[in-house]
Amino acid sequence: MEIFRFAHPQYLYALIFIPVMIIIFIVIAILKRKALKQFGDSRLLSILIPDLSHGWPIVRFILLMLGFASLVVGIADPQVGSKLEEVKRQGIDMVICMDVSNSMNAQDIKPSRIESSKRSILQLIDQLGGDRIGIVVFAGKAFVQLPITTDYSAARMFLNTINTNIVPTQGTAIAEAITKAMESFNFEDTHGKAIVIITDGEDHEGKALDVAKEAAEKGVQIYTIGMGVAEGAPIPILNARGEVTGFKTDKQGSTIITRLNETMLQQIASIGNGMYVRANNTRDGLKLIYDDIRKMDQTEFDSQMFSDYEDQFQILLGIALLLIVVELFVLERKGKLQKKIKLFNEGKI
Repeated sequence: MEIFRFAHPQYLYALIFIPVMIIIFIVIAILKRKALKQFGDSRLLSILIPDLSHGWPIVRFILLMLGFASLVVGIADPQVGSKLEEVKRQGIDMVICMDVSNSMNAQDIKPSRIESSKRSILQLIDQLGGDRIGIVVFAGKAFVQLPITTDYSAARMFLNTINTNIVPTQGTAIAEAITKAMESFNFEDTHGKAIVIITDGEDHEGKALDVAKEAAEKGVQIYTIGMGVAEGAPIPILNARGEVTGFKTDKQGSTIITRLNETMLQQIASIGNGMYVRANNTRDGLKLIYDDIRKMDQTEFDSQMFSDYEDQFQILLGIALLLIVVELFVLERKGKLQKKIKLFNEGKI
C-alpha cells in the first residue's frame, strides 16, 4: 500500500497559466496568418518564403508547455509514502457541525459568518495532535462532509469546498446535524467525544434540545458557537464572483434580518454539558472550546500513518530540463531535417 501526496501543493496553482498561454498562442497564430494573407496568394508566398514553417512553432510551444508543466509539478514535490507504521495515539473524537444556510452569508462578522467559521476551523486543525476530527454540514438537511479521521490534510481540503450552496435545502436543522454527528462515533469507548455546533442558532426544525439530551446521556459533550450579533444583519445575495448584489427580502419586499438565537444555543450547550461561546470580530470562540475539550478523558487508539516519504521531484525536473533543451533546438524556420518532415499541411498558409 502506498500513498501519494505533494509536499508543496500550493505551487500547482501555477498550472493555471497553461490554458492562458494556449489561448494567447492561438490568437497570435490567427493574427499572423491573417497578416500573411494580406501580402498575396498562399502559393506565391510559399515560393517567396520557402523556409517559413507553421508546424514547427506549434511543436516548440507544445514542448515549452510540457516543460513548464513538468517544472511546476516537480517544484510541488510529489512524494510517495514508502513506510507504513502502526502508532498509538491519544486524543478525543470531535465532530464539527457547521451551519451552511444562507443566513451564514451575513456579514456582521467579517468577512462573513461562514468564512469566519471556516478560518476558525482551519486554525483549530493546526492545533490538533492525536485528536480525530469529522465535519457535518447542515442547512435544511444534514450531511457528513468528512468522516472522523486523523488525516488533517483531507480535513483542510474538504473544508475549502464548503459554501452555502453545498446543501440545496434551506433551513437550520440542528437536531439532524447532532444525529449525523452521533452516527460518526464509535460507542465501544465512551470517553472523549464532543460535538461542536457552529451556527447562528435559527433552528427551524425544533427537537434540537431533545436530541442534545439523548447525546449527553451517551456521554457526548455538546458545545455551541453563536455566529453573529444579537441585533442581526441582512442576508446578502452573492453573484458568481462572491460580490454582494443585493439583500434577501420577504414576500412584502422588506429586507430579511437574520438574528443570532443565543437562547437556543445556550440551552443546547447546557443540556449537552458543554459550553456556549459567542463569536465576534475579535474572537472566534473555537479556541476557548477546544481548550475545554482537551480536559476530557482522552482515548488511546491505533492509527496507521506513513512515517517516510520518497521525493519524486528529480524525475520531473529532469524531464522539464530535457523538454526545454529540445525546444531550444527546434527552429521557427525549416532546417534541413525539418524540411523532410511535413507537419500540419506545411504547404498551405
